[in-house]
Amino acid sequence: MPMVNIKIIEGVFNESQKKEMIQKVTDAMVSVEGENMRGVTWVIIDEVKSGAWGIGGKAITVEDVKAIAAGTA
Repeated sequence: MPMVNIKIIEGVFNESQKKEMIQKVTDAMVSVEGENMRGVTWVIIDEVKSGAWGIGGKAITVEDVKAIAAGTA
């Protein structure tokens, strides 16, 4: 069965946003695989500690992500 794994930095998204991610990613998968697969489509969100995620050799923190989202980074 299809499984989508989403990795995010802990503390960036609230519970409501994570639920929305799950719903929308499931909807996207179902649009490809068909409605009959909705009940067996898994979406798993893994949260990584702030600073334990690196891009280009630099550790990324919650503050970095929020600055990027705000357009100030």
